[in-house]
Amino acid sequence: MMSDDEIKEKVRDLMFDNIKAGLSPHLDVHYCYVMPSPGNYPFQWWWDTCINIYILCALGEVAFAQKSFRSLLEMQRKDGFVGHMIFWESLLPTNLLNILQSKPTLKQFRPHTSSLIQPPLVAQALLRVYECSNDKDYLLQMLPKVKKYHDWLAKNRDFDGDGLISIISTFESGLDWKPSFDEVLGFKDNAANEKYFRANILVEFKNFWRGYNLKKIKEANYFIVKEVLVNTMYVLDLHALAQLCDYVGDSSKHKYEERATKAANRMLEIMYDADDAAFYDVHGSSNKKLKVLTFTIALPALLKDVPKEIATEILTRHLLNKDEFALPYPVPSVAKTEHSFSPYETKFMWRGPTWALTNWLLFHCFKNVGMEKEANKVFQTLRQLIDENGFREYYNPLNGKGYGAKNFTWGGLIVDMMRHEK
Repeated sequence: MMSDDEIKEKVRDLMFDNIKAGLSPHLDVHYCYVMPSPGNYPFQWWWDTCINIYILCALGEVAFAQKSFRSLLEMQRKDGFVGHMIFWESLLPTNLLNILQSKPTLKQFRPHTSSLIQPPLVAQALLRVYECSNDKDYLLQMLPKVKKYHDWLAKNRDFDGDGLISIISTFESGLDWKPSFDEVLGFKDNAANEKYFRANILVEFKNFWRGYNLKKIKEANYFIVKEVLVNTMYVLDLHALAQLCDYVGDSSKHKYEERATKAANRMLEIMYDADDAAFYDVHGSSNKKLKVLTFTIALPALLKDVPKEIATEILTRHLLNKDEFALPYPVPSVAKTEHSFSPYETKFMWRGPTWALTNWLLFHCFKNVGMEKEANKVFQTLRQLIDENGFREYYNPLNGKGYGAKNFTWGGLIVDMMRHEK
């Protein structure tokens, strides 16, 4: 198996090979970011950029982390919104999804962003950059943009005024084909197929047809979901934002802490199922629980607002269960007991395979409740997968085979995990 130094060098090579930088001729703006995978994912993605910042900082490449973060917010709208994809080139994307996920406008023929969000890790990424650089001037430049983005989220995506944010598309979750969404889509076949693909595309088309007018989308109510990962990241981001405000003497830290507490308490009220020991996505006016065992049932264990005994019970009952998540190469994105579970390569992802991001998040969940042995198991599994199969998009949880995009940067999170292990 590779040594720590060998892993770091391979991750550094991966990140530098995936850097894309240039000058947008239409905007006269320089951009610099790390592509998730050159062949499959050439654009700048919202949460991929934040994830890559963790990797760059763990490598000591803080200057590149700062450049990536600046690029991420370079096209922020006046109201604070930033889309989940930034198309820095002046060509219309050829992918149908890329077209449908942006407002119907001629601006699609020039650099623009999508009209969707992704899990909010932006304040956490900025906090990591600041902790590694101690660059207060940079923090003072970027913090107003992050505050503006979060104020947009609170104003425009807290549809019910209960502190939680809603997504209007499966793709906003970052877990594109997550099986807990099947019920909302009216899909009951379990195994994803072309019918399932069309059901997802129909949601994108409806949003596109309404010009991404959130008021109209909310009223139509064909896909409004409060998703666990998105809201867990939202609470963590609000805490991080409050901490950043504290660093610069900004009194608005209290506002963001209050939002974090309100959101976390609401998650416990409507998402947590005590009988199942799981946090579920919810939808509709009644906040109906979408009872599918995906890895996100345990993610609120990351929150200081969630009682330790609740977090420990979830992790012990499900993540250590050999029939559900404790497979030969954990942690699968969906429990093996679910009818939707499929460990193989497919365009319908997040329905079974193990992802580096899943292991990174659950590594920190175990750490947060003091389950060090279990955290190390998750860490060692990812290390083994990378050693044997390289930096792949995802892996088979039964045999470890690598699938999807090659030279995928998320595997670089291993260096952040190494830092915590030491």
